[in-house]
Amino acid sequence: MKIICIGRNYEDHVSELQNERPDSPVIFIKPDSSIILKNQPFFIPDYSNEINYEIEVILKICKLGKSIEKKFAKTYYDKVGLGIDFTARDLQFELKSKGLPWEKAKAFDGSALIGNWINKTEFKNLNDINFSMNKNGSLVQKGNTSQMMWNFDELISEISKFFTLKIGDVIFTGTPAGVGKVNRGDKLEGFINNNHNFKINIK
Repeated sequence: MKIICIGRNYEDHVSELQNERPDSPVIFIKPDSSIILKNQPFFIPDYSNEINYEIEVILKICKLGKSIEKKFAKTYYDKVGLGIDFTARDLQFELKSKGLPWEKAKAFDGSALIGNWINKTEFKNLNDINFSMNKNGSLVQKGNTSQMMWNFDELISEISKFFTLKIGDVIFTGTPAGVGKVNRGDKLEGFINNNHNFKINIK
């Protein structure tokens, strides 16, 4: 399986990092070695002094697809959840300044938290999902899927132009504003429509 991530899908996050607004979804991939095993902590790597959390709504692909039309995209995923795209921000800025790829900053081992999956039928409106994250009990990020520049179906259609989607693949749909640094001893907790979805310790 692969993890396909979307960058710059919330305008407020684009602004907070002073990035240029993209004309189409920014797509990058994490390998399966980036997935944090269930009930395991996130370990801050020794090659970064600024690991940032980025909470995101995630989708689980349920059937094989290539060049999917937007009107059919909703049939290609069956579960929704929350995840964290851990980012070595200092390393990312360094790589970007040199025009180099982001993989070292975004796709390193243990950089992807996948929370609990929820059947999409449990959501009244997939374009109106509230989600948030607390750090040490205080709210640090919140968003709503209505704020995305490209919705779930548009993302699936765009991604599948370039990459064949396979059963079990995961799509990270982008993060809202409020990203920040993690430190050893922190505890992160995610909520989707006010329901607890994950918790993870930072070590």
